[in-house]
Amino acid sequence: MKKVLITGDGGQLAWELGQTCPENICAVSMTAEQLDITDHAAVFAVIAKEQPQFVINAAAYTAVDKAETDQETAYAVNDKGSENLALACKEHNVTLVHVSTDFVFDGTKTTPYQPTDTTNPLNVYGASKLAGDLKVAEILGAQATIIRTAWVYSAHGNNFVKTMLRLMAEKEQLGIVGDQVGTPTWAKGLAKMIWAQIEAQGTSKKGQEEREGEQGTSNKNQGKSDFLEPLSEATLSLASAATLLHWTDAGVASWYDFAVAIQELGIEKGLLEKAIPVRPIPASAYPTPAVRPSFSVIDKTSAEQASGVETIHWRKQLSAMMDELAQTARVKE
Repeated sequence: MKKVLITGDGGQLAWELGQTCPENICAVSMTAEQLDITDHAAVFAVIAKEQPQFVINAAAYTAVDKAETDQETAYAVNDKGSENLALACKEHNVTLVHVSTDFVFDGTKTTPYQPTDTTNPLNVYGASKLAGDLKVAEILGAQATIIRTAWVYSAHGNNFVKTMLRLMAEKEQLGIVGDQVGTPTWAKGLAKMIWAQIEAQGTSKKGQEEREGEQGTSNKNQGKSDFLEPLSEATLSLASAATLLHWTDAGVASWYDFAVAIQELGIEKGLLEKAIPVRPIPASAYPTPAVRPSFSVIDKTSAEQASGVETIHWRKQLSAMMDELAQTARVKE
């Protein structure tokens, strides 16, 4: 039986990993209080004690806007924390599955981002995650799988879906950004893919030397804040050693499209009593501290091939998640 250590317990993904854990895997989940990944000594002690074959790093600093003024904490968790895990995994010959983000890209493409496309984060959150990704790849090489995802939600925790349901019940109308496009991701679907990937690769990994293309060789950070230091060609090429995958649900949506679907399904499933006007607004009408990419659709082909799991359209996944919310609501009544 494989043993897997999961960081970030209490978060959406870690919770769903626990809900979907295969019977032949012994999973040990730890909260930030139980395992502070920014604590080098603590990370090494836990890995030495637990002796897992795999670590899934679902811990991250994800407060995108807050990160703009809390750079130190964002980098401590997303960069240094990832480095600590990678070093401990290296010492104990453990495979690391590291969860990353679409925010490593700048959103200037009009076709889905490939794992090998040039990275160019627009905000502190994306830059801190990319820094951690590169540390993981440099330290572990073929012992690491880095999975980028986007727009994650779950029946557990706080997320866009739950926020929309609350606001739709409270407000007379809503304006939702319609010119930022990506794909929602049900955390349960992501969790199932991660488990399938672990099952597929066993306790050994094949590196990415056979992959075509490179991670990209420039970051074009002119005009951005000092925290976005240029990443050298040599540093970026390190990512070619690790398995780099993309995963979201299938399809494309704007935040406006997502919100409209949430309202329609919410009414259908009895989570909302009535419809309110929901209109699209430009991102410029809803300024936020962190700049977000206008296009963050990512190509899932490599992840589907590696895991054997096919993506499911985001609206179907949203419906399944909202069935869970409706069931929970009925139980509470």
